[in-house]
Amino acid sequence: MWNLLVRFILRNRLGNLIAIAVLTAFMGYKALDVHLSYEMAQMLPASDTTSLAYKKFKATFGQDGAVLFIGIKDEKLFTLEEFNDWLELTENLKKVDGVQEVLSIGKLYTLEKNDSSRKFDFRQLFVDKPQSQEELDSIRTLIYNLPFYDGLIINKETNATLMMLTLDRARLNDKSRLKLVSDIEDVVATFSSKHDINVHFSGMPYIRTKTMKMVQKELLLFMVLSMIIASIALFIFFRSFKAVLFPMLIVIISVIWSMGTLGIMGYEITILTGIIPPLLIIIGVENCIFLLNKYHHEYREHGNKIKALSRVVVRTGNATFLTNLTTATGFAAFIITGNKLLVEFGIVAAINIMVVFVLSIFLIPILYSYLAPPELRHIKHLDNKYTTGIINKVVYLVQNHRKAIYITAIAGVLLAVIGVSKLKTTGNVVDDIPHNHPMYVDLLFFEEEFKGILPFEISIDTRKPRGVMQMSTIQKISDLQDTLALYPEFAKPLSVAELVKFSKQAFYNGDPEMYSIPNSQERNFIMQYMPSMKGGKKTILDSFVDTSMSKTRISVQMANIGTRDIQRIKDDLKPKIDSIFSPGKYDVELTGTSIVFLKGTEYLVRNLITSLILAVIAIGILLGMLFTSFKMVAVSMIPNLLPQLMTAALMGFLAISIKPSTILIFSIALGISVDNAIHFLSRYRLALKNNNWDIKVSVLSALRETGFSMVYSSIVLFLGFSIFILSTFGGTQSMGFLISFTLLIAMFSNLLLLPSLLLSLDRRITTRHFEEPLIVLFDEDEESDVNGDPEELNNTFNKETNRL
Repeated sequence: MWNLLVRFILRNRLGNLIAIAVLTAFMGYKALDVHLSYEMAQMLPASDTTSLAYKKFKATFGQDGAVLFIGIKDEKLFTLEEFNDWLELTENLKKVDGVQEVLSIGKLYTLEKNDSSRKFDFRQLFVDKPQSQEELDSIRTLIYNLPFYDGLIINKETNATLMMLTLDRARLNDKSRLKLVSDIEDVVATFSSKHDINVHFSGMPYIRTKTMKMVQKELLLFMVLSMIIASIALFIFFRSFKAVLFPMLIVIISVIWSMGTLGIMGYEITILTGIIPPLLIIIGVENCIFLLNKYHHEYREHGNKIKALSRVVVRTGNATFLTNLTTATGFAAFIITGNKLLVEFGIVAAINIMVVFVLSIFLIPILYSYLAPPELRHIKHLDNKYTTGIINKVVYLVQNHRKAIYITAIAGVLLAVIGVSKLKTTGNVVDDIPHNHPMYVDLLFFEEEFKGILPFEISIDTRKPRGVMQMSTIQKISDLQDTLALYPEFAKPLSVAELVKFSKQAFYNGDPEMYSIPNSQERNFIMQYMPSMKGGKKTILDSFVDTSMSKTRISVQMANIGTRDIQRIKDDLKPKIDSIFSPGKYDVELTGTSIVFLKGTEYLVRNLITSLILAVIAIGILLGMLFTSFKMVAVSMIPNLLPQLMTAALMGFLAISIKPSTILIFSIALGISVDNAIHFLSRYRLALKNNNWDIKVSVLSALRETGFSMVYSSIVLFLGFSIFILSTFGGTQSMGFLISFTLLIAMFSNLLLLPSLLLSLDRRITTRHFEEPLIVLFDEDEESDVNGDPEELNNTFNKETNRL
């Protein structure tokens, strides 16, 4: 197979280059269709019961995460100038295109009893700006006498207040949300600078918008950094600008193809697909290192450039193909999770990892065939005293200190067991943002002053029209709210019960002492005055009852707590809810963004563990196809599963929780780390044939030849993944740190433990089955027909070059 391929590559150089150029231009054109995703990540499949309940809730009451919060805390809030400017800010924000409603102390509503119509009039608390401090003081008294807003809009104890901006839901899922949030910030900046006040922003629309802007910036940053690091590493290793230029050209083409793949499939750039380009750069450079090392090694052996290039394909094609396939398998394992983000990430990454392989195996021989043969300085890296010293030390340890290597490995396993026992599974809705980031600091402000802003919803179905407005139902809602008040994680709830309390206060001419559920004697009088709530424009205040008044909601804002705490609260609440709302008469569901996130995290962790197991099995099968020996596959997996275990232990010791953003690193790291084992064992099998089945000589020969590439590629991978530590997102930081650590351990494991096992187990695992692969992709002893007379072949290439 590889003989045929190398003939096709080298005998059709120009045609191949033109074909790749045309396809790259097409993929670049399709890449223009790619844009950032502004939709909230769907963690659950559409068929999941929690997902269905949330969709039903949104269909009845609207999106729960469409409110943007603006908060301040200032002792001068109720001074005339600042208060009037806050009022003006409220009006200016209402004029921003995309803002549907604004609620603040500058625009509050109250109920007034109208005895003539026997109805409550719903009117604005005040319309005109106060003209004097005395007038403002009276307004302040009015506001403080409305318990409905205490803890919701204002914290009377600290003088903190917030605005709640209801945004156009249609604008939240497209690019225009960037301008909407920017326009809001610009309007607020005028007030902030005038009064020198630190204004805080939060809410799901704001967090999502800022997150995607950060993704956009990091996409470019990581691409540039990965190329710089790879370029520096390549130059240090090979001491040649050509060895930097051509691999960089290959990875740039691969990045274009990856973006084109997104465009063709109609996918968007998300927090995951955004890291694919730098990942491809790292993986592509790893391919180039193995191919260039093989080219230089072969050329040093016989001095024939064309023969060396053909052997790059013939003798490393199989191993390089398998290494890329196992890496792609690690990413492809995410497809089974059912999570839209991970499925798209897995598909695009897996496809383009194989694209990188094709580009590398084609372009390295073609591009170098046009160049002069390597000079002595270009292949001196094969005798690099530092790398050679490392390899010699490794060979010495493998030959003479295998017992110490095994003891170290066993000690690592025992230590890992202790670390793994400390692992915990958790996650937060706002989880990936560093604690010193302004967005997180703002979130803490709202938690401290108003107990949080993350949506937690309770949906109640009375199963009968106007069932919500029955006083027995309202009393039950009030009882449930009293239960919710026992949890410090919850802010003040908003429900129809609060409106009824508000109505009672209005019935008694605004007396704040009367803000409570009407007693049996008051109910008939007060309920006659209640607004019909039929038709009209929905606002933040009256959006908690459906049109038939059979369903209602209790909306609670909660702190940014972990999934373990959310689950604890959910489990604790369920029996208490059932004791208030009989399951035989009412349908009560806990839903909202927080509940969906909890279920989504559980679902993803469970499925990511399954995908990891699947990746291990799939990679084992691929290794079995290449080596045809179960014993050899088992031995090759040991040095690559050990780093996974050590990484899990490190997470335990450092209190890094198991969550979707950390558990996905295991499949990725396994797919990449096993590459070294494949290259080593492929070379070991060939060495067995060349050394008359002498296992010791073959192991050491394979170790010396592949050791350089293993060290070089591991360093590039380590440095390449380390750039993700610079990310603003905690999940991306963890991925960079943990994968780098895994690959570093895997390098030592494959250099020391794998050869040691081969020597210790000797012929018990190195059987004839290992010599004869199940699927023969190439005959390693066969020379390609491309290898004719070197002078004749060089003349042929020179003639073609002249035609160019």
